[in-house]
Amino acid sequence: MSKHIQLFEESLELLKALITISSLSREEHLTADLIVQFLDKKNVKSYRKGNNVWAYNQYYDAKKPTILLNSHHDTVKPNTGYTRDPFSADIEEGKLFGLGSNDAGGCLVSLIAAFLHFYDRTDLNYNFCLAASAEEEVSGINGIESILSELGPLDFAIVGEPTLMDLAIAEKGLMVLDCTALGTAGHAARDEGENALYKAIQDIEWFRTFQFDRESKVLGSIKMSVTMIHAGSQHNVVPATCDYVVDVRTTDAYTNEETLAIIKQHVKSDVRARSIRLNSSHIPEDHPFVLAGLSLGKKSYGSPTMSDQALLRIPSVKLGPGYSGRSHMADEFIYIDEIGNGIDDYISILEKIV
Repeated sequence: MSKHIQLFEESLELLKALITISSLSREEHLTADLIVQFLDKKNVKSYRKGNNVWAYNQYYDAKKPTILLNSHHDTVKPNTGYTRDPFSADIEEGKLFGLGSNDAGGCLVSLIAAFLHFYDRTDLNYNFCLAASAEEEVSGINGIESILSELGPLDFAIVGEPTLMDLAIAEKGLMVLDCTALGTAGHAARDEGENALYKAIQDIEWFRTFQFDRESKVLGSIKMSVTMIHAGSQHNVVPATCDYVVDVRTTDAYTNEETLAIIKQHVKSDVRARSIRLNSSHIPEDHPFVLAGLSLGKKSYGSPTMSDQALLRIPSVKLGPGYSGRSHMADEFIYIDEIGNGIDDYISILEKIV
């Protein structure tokens, strides 16, 4: 049972209400409405842009540094394996079922509870900015990125994602590359043309085997995976082009720009990055928040999955109740005790630095 019983009970009710409302990415307006209403009942003034909602502690002082408490309220579409109603917030055997319960509703309501715990304190060394963001699941431009300039100076962030309340002190970034190998069309029966598919195979083998010189201490090596390929129009025509897609999971050892430049130096294909904005993140292990978490028995690790950390340019930790392996699964759930423990742990770690 949580040490903060009222906060826990209110958080559980809020999460149950959020689950019953469809909030697919780019369609989160109703859950944004609910979050605004919840904060209003707590006499907390909130701000809104699109489907992003944010608020500050009551005694905000511009002279003090600010901690961002951020999680998202959008969800993926329920997958076809669901055996339950994804929008029914059912509690069975200590589990709260429902779409978004684990990713990242439990984190969001636990961070809101921690924010409320500190909201009217007058003795804080830090300000708090709470941000419930949209479009995280699609890395959308109308999510957290669209409000960063509105939030004011930020010095550190807790990004609420399910980590079993361990500290993800580094996170891989992402680039998706659209590549085209160019050849010359010809008749397959004659010795003519230049097969673009064969040229692509050479580059694909490079993507499969290449090792970057630098490795991240926490995240290890950059991982590149060719995930889609298309070439040819009919069986007797040598293909003039071969298009393929590469998923690149970057680390803090290189910027996305550096990684892209190295790739272009080594392959003959035309390479186009859909975006270079989703960077890897890393926070020093001696950061006060990290040390506070470790002192309470939490573990630190590097996360292979991506979150809104990729869009922040400040030190951040990914931390939250729930387990990443349940995210996007059929019949998604979070243990009720995980929510209570999440609230307690957020507050206990923050108490050590604020």
